[in-house]
Amino acid sequence: MDYERQQHAPIYEALERFRKKRVVPFDVPGHKRGRGNPELAQLLGEKCVGLDVNSMKPLDNLCHPVSVIREAEELAADAFGAAHAFLMVGGTTSAVQSMILSVCKAGDKIILPRNVHKSAINALVLCGAIPVYVNPEVNAQLGISLGMEVSQVEKAMDENPDAVAVLVNNPTYYGICSDLRTIVKKAHARGMKVLADEAHGTHLYFGRNLPVSGMAAGADMAAVSMHKSGGSLTQSSLLLLNKSMNAEKVRQIINLTQTTSASYLLLSSLDISRRNLALRGEESFEKVAGMAQYAREEINEIGGYYAYGMDLINGTSVFDFDVTKLSIYTLGNGLAGIEVYDLLRDEYDIQIEFGDICNILAYISIGDRLQDIERLVGALADIERLYKKDSTGMLSGEYIAPAVVASPQQAFYAEKESLPMEQAAGRISGEFVMCYPPGIPILAPGEMVTQEIVEYILYARDKGCSMQGMEDPKVERLQVLKGGI
Repeated sequence: MDYERQQHAPIYEALERFRKKRVVPFDVPGHKRGRGNPELAQLLGEKCVGLDVNSMKPLDNLCHPVSVIREAEELAADAFGAAHAFLMVGGTTSAVQSMILSVCKAGDKIILPRNVHKSAINALVLCGAIPVYVNPEVNAQLGISLGMEVSQVEKAMDENPDAVAVLVNNPTYYGICSDLRTIVKKAHARGMKVLADEAHGTHLYFGRNLPVSGMAAGADMAAVSMHKSGGSLTQSSLLLLNKSMNAEKVRQIINLTQTTSASYLLLSSLDISRRNLALRGEESFEKVAGMAQYAREEINEIGGYYAYGMDLINGTSVFDFDVTKLSIYTLGNGLAGIEVYDLLRDEYDIQIEFGDICNILAYISIGDRLQDIERLVGALADIERLYKKDSTGMLSGEYIAPAVVASPQQAFYAEKESLPMEQAAGRISGEFVMCYPPGIPILAPGEMVTQEIVEYILYARDKGCSMQGMEDPKVERLQVLKGGI
């Protein structure tokens, strides 16, 4: 990495030059530096709305960058050890979908774990590729999916030699990592591309003693959520490429769906955050890992909780663990994760990342402080003392491994009918059902609805999980394929 060059933030610097010129705007956006919308200016501040500008020659254009945005891309690639980097303003959803659309066309097979984010399955709806799922082993106690075992991935490759790519979560939302280096080696030996969903792995590129990053492991592409652990504004992300990919072809794919009116607030936040990580990331994430480990030790002293970490590593389904993730099992207290999530927010004014059926995740990153960790630990101890109950009859599990009957695209566009949820068993789902976050579908289009899945959905709904994906906002009815395939 070129540390001298990394001290620059070309988009931010261009915006500062622009701001000093006091240019009179006869272009969009229509709020005209906030003058036309004073409430917006009051909320965000005059400097912020003053920098909410449109693409123009001095500021370059994200769809076809030739100056400051191009330079920012080059600096991001250098910082992350990639051959090329794209600044993404549609979140990591757009980066994941661009990865898949870049390597898959209609009818192509792609090997991936079933516990992918909905953005990956949405990409299959868009391009018509066929999923070959490697259903990861599930930790029976924690109810979470583990990593992709190399032997299972290799089996899927051997059984589907015409597959064009393998997608790997690196890490999962809960911090679980697969043996990415070996998967890359075996996939490349068969002519398959490897895509890394690193929505939760920005810090892997800068922290010491953390799992390997996608680019370091030799993955062909990686989608990186800078706004999660990297400190940029929400919705800003990066798409990284290795030398095996044609960068300009990928840009054409990105431009199929990415906005032509990119926010310079998002772009400059990516630029500034990249500089911050390149110059101070190693030190910052060492502190993050230390805070997470301290929190794990304190929480495990309370009783009833299990804050898991490196102790899960087994060399196969848990090849490595991201120690910055504070994932906590809650069923030992007779409380579903979503119940602890709600208690923390409603009773203690603590907002964590998510709660599922049996876990919570507190996302710790560069903006956290030790006093915040102490407050979280104290609140969890309070909840254990005040709200603990018998856990008899409580479900566990991130999702139930489904049977795929039709491709996501085929099912998504098929004729459908609406049935009461209780009557949907035995039919083929025509829509998504998921708890968000984490956004891993319980059901996806084309998957068989079973009685067990129906009961799981209703249980998650009644426990208070935020259910998304269905036409029915009350989660009482499900769209299923009419008359089968």
